Amino acid sequence: MKFAPPHFPSAPKLCLLPVPETPAMAFRCQRDSYAREFTTTVVSCRPAELQIEGSNGKKEVLSGFQVVLEDTLLFPEGGGQPDDRGTINDISVLRVTRQGSQADHFTQTPLVPGSQVQVRVDWERRFDHMQQHSGQHLITAVADHLFGLKTTSWELGRLRSVIELDSPSVTSEQVAAIEQSVNEKIRDRLPVNVQELSLDDPEVEQVRGRGLPDDHAGPIRVVTIKGVDSNMCCGTHVSNLSDLQVIKILGTEKGKKNKTNLIFLAGNRVLKWMERSHGTEKALTALLKCGAEEHVEAVKKLQNSTKLLQKNNLNLLRDLAVHTAHSLRNSPDWGGVVVFHRKEGDSEFMNIIANEIGSEETLLFLTVGDEKGAGLFLLAGPAEAVETLGPRVAEVLEGKGAGKKGRFQGKAAKMSRRTEVRALLQDYIGTQSAEE
Repeated sequence: MKFAPPHFPSAPKLCLLPVPETPAMAFRCQRDSYAREFTTTVVSCRPAELQIEGSNGKKEVLSGFQVVLEDTLLFPEGGGQPDDRGTINDISVLRVTRQGSQADHFTQTPLVPGSQVQVRVDWERRFDHMQQHSGQHLITAVADHLFGLKTTSWELGRLRSVIELDSPSVTSEQVAAIEQSVNEKIRDRLPVNVQELSLDDPEVEQVRGRGLPDDHAGPIRVVTIKGVDSNMCCGTHVSNLSDLQVIKILGTEKGKKNKTNLIFLAGNRVLKWMERSHGTEKALTALLKCGAEEHVEAVKKLQNSTKLLQKNNLNLLRDLAVHTAHSLRNSPDWGGVVVFHRKEGDSEFMNIIANEIGSEETLLFLTVGDEKGAGLFLLAGPAEAVETLGPRVAEVLEGKGAGKKGRFQGKAAKMSRRTEVRALLQDYIGTQSAEE
């Protein structure tokens, strides 16, 4: 989900619209964010399509229906908050969007206009969004109060949430101070109140905001954290900061255009993050054979040992390449076509062999990797022959490569076809000899 248009503290993104039957009220989901089910009436149902991302990452189009209800328990996306999921008469609602003063519910089963229906919300998803959204309000207010850091936009992501701050940098000390302050306010159990004000209410002038959407209708919704902040917002929120449980700020990232992204988790997401981290810690303790406080030092020692082993292995491989080159050069089979394969090795290994041999009369076909799977290959020899044969060798091995100055090398998918390459090279040599 992309960053939403700024809505807090100075640029609200409002989606609070009345339904025809209750012109002074917002949607039921906004009037009571804790409601999990209720009964309402179907107003209309029309054929529609919904574009979704399929399991293979490609876009798919679903056929279904847009259902409009007299009122809705399912929040339509807006203000940086994703839409709810839930059911209407046990029929899954796959998307909820706001269209003017109504909410469209996409289902794949039609519903009869005028019929009474039972609407249920996916409570786990709803409460998670309430925690993240109220957490964003709290962090934004504290960051502004403590350091004058203004929020320009925010994103309620699937795994983490991000607040975009209007500053090129935020120090670790500032992050720690913000985190400490917001958690103190959670422990203070500060209430969160929601008011609906009419456009001509004088209190509207006291609420921070930067105008309303063009299609706004009905009351203005104001979310207030007692003694901390008051702001326009359309989303669902907790009624007391104690429902946030805890907020963890994971850090910051460089944002766009001299902005900084502050990454945070609130409520149950913190518990899930701790559970994952604890699982990783237990696994590392078992693997490293030491306590959690020694993990970093143990990994550093392993990295140093690995670097030393890689260096020694590289030196040995180079020595082996030189020895292999001399053995091939002194072999009674030397001449014409020379083929050599080794399971362990790399491009440098093959190039050292070719450098040591330095023959321009012999076609040298070298390969490393799985004998029946993938690997690397190098063809060296007379420049004209290599230029002609290189692409054909790559084709036989179902790979690709490139070359110049008497060498052609690349990757191969079918090393099992090396014997076919040998026959190809020998046929070429035989043809050249016959022509001479």
